[in-house]
Amino acid sequence: MTQTYQRIVLASRPQGGAVSPDNFRLERVPVPSVGPGEVLVRNHFLSLDPYMRGRMDDAKSYSAPQAIGETMLGGTAGVVEASQNPKFAPGDAVIGFLGWQEYGVSDGTGLNKVETRHVPLSAYLGPVGMPGVTAWYGLNQICQPKSGETVLVSAASGAVGSVVGQLAKMAGCRAVGIAGGPEKCAYVRDELGFDACVDHREHKDIRSMSAALKEAAPKGIDCLFENVGGVGLDAALARMNAFGRIAICGLIAGYEGGDIAIHNTRALLVNRLSLRGFIVSEHLEFWPQALGELAKGVATGKLKYRESIADGLAAAPAAFIGMLHGKNFGKQLVKLT
Repeated sequence: MTQTYQRIVLASRPQGGAVSPDNFRLERVPVPSVGPGEVLVRNHFLSLDPYMRGRMDDAKSYSAPQAIGETMLGGTAGVVEASQNPKFAPGDAVIGFLGWQEYGVSDGTGLNKVETRHVPLSAYLGPVGMPGVTAWYGLNQICQPKSGETVLVSAASGAVGSVVGQLAKMAGCRAVGIAGGPEKCAYVRDELGFDACVDHREHKDIRSMSAALKEAAPKGIDCLFENVGGVGLDAALARMNAFGRIAICGLIAGYEGGDIAIHNTRALLVNRLSLRGFIVSEHLEFWPQALGELAKGVATGKLKYRESIADGLAAAPAAFIGMLHGKNFGKQLVKLT
């Protein structure tokens, strides 16, 4: 009897901005055989990330759109089950980009062995993976904070923002977060060690948000790590200090059709601000250093993180849609085993 596994493909592109469960299709297909130089991986965890939303559209971007009828792309963590590649052996824990499926075959390109004695396998998709490196790069290479400065982070309880704030504290900065709801704000302050956190659900207009940021960052904002856009970004621009630095990592508030227009553009000129967007996969030369520091932080307990884990591949679409609307707490994963 042929062994089979489940995968999720993109069935259709979102219409009107919002992602629907109907955009995905769950399929069962045969487990592929392993040819010369190839590796068969049983995926244990699937990473769900905001960038996936952009690739669902057939629009110009920094990478090609997700193809209709093909397995949804995404980072994975799993274990090698069979190998005809001398670099990998059955039982190796590996991180790859094998997509929304329970099994995947790789020729070894982009597949990396990891140790799980000191760092849990799932963490390689979060603080010791792409989200962690994103935080490290945006903070250290773009924001370049100095001890005593104030760093503001939006989506501060998320996979990227939570790492940004902790790294900022390690650098001797005042870390201020923006998060959604009292539970997330309490986590940001009490567990992650931020100095203050603003609840964007309580401050939905620019006047209210500006007042809250003034209280949380009384000396102004020197560095802004932006993951969301919208009211928070607009209000933060008005609170930036002269020669402040802004790293634009994401604008998730607009991914489902929300308004992310910026009105305080005058602040860019008046305060001589530096603003730069970035894609972390374009800066691979920094990954070894970043991953080494992040792994040490997790292994020693100095770098804290939280995960939201959906159970089973069939739960991935709902978990993904929930993440786009801020329903996740920390890194959003899907457990496949």
